[in-house]
Amino acid sequence: MMKIHPNRTASGAREVTISSRHVTTEKESFTIWMKSLVFHTNGCTVFDSKGNIIYRVDNYNSKSAREVYLMDLHGHVLFTLRRRQKFGLFHTWEGYRSHETGTAESTPNLEYFRVKSNIFQVLRKGSSYSYRVITGSSSNDEEYRYKMVTKGSSLRIEDICGRVVAEVKRKQSREGLELGDDVLTMMVESQVDHSFIIGLVLTHRLINCEL
Repeated sequence: MMKIHPNRTASGAREVTISSRHVTTEKESFTIWMKSLVFHTNGCTVFDSKGNIIYRVDNYNSKSAREVYLMDLHGHVLFTLRRRQKFGLFHTWEGYRSHETGTAESTPNLEYFRVKSNIFQVLRKGSSYSYRVITGSSSNDEEYRYKMVTKGSSLRIEDICGRVVAEVKRKQSREGLELGDDVLTMMVESQVDHSFIIGLVLTHRLINCEL
């Protein structure tokens, strides 16, 4: 049976400081398994390049939930992903970085991101389309900073200058065989907060009702 997580090979990526533990000094690969380790229910598990679990989402029996929590291995909430109640063709997903207490409310000074989608983008699976990512820490400094570009089964995240900061695609074995469509490889560039990136990836999956 093929292993889901990578072997313990050295990508060399290391943490910069304790306070910035989600930022590495080198490009790093991650494995996203779209399964929860809690009785294999809905959710996902993220492994680093050494095969250690670093992020998880446990939705239990609820799929396409309106609120999802991105947690670390120990269950501390890092981001709250929330779909605003919208009717019609358009939906908005927002991600709030949690306080040290593990709570995240939509307060004006809280760091967050926002992604808007419409039903036509969801229906065009397999096509190429993009989502704009608005980030900010208050209602006065919202700014378009990133773009999520989908092409087929791959996802690319670009900054406002067009630089690719992360890319997600189906994982392959060492022999070049693709694993299931629920096993993904995520490459994140150096000096990029990978907790934020995984938050965007999960938002993309939520938009497409894949989480």
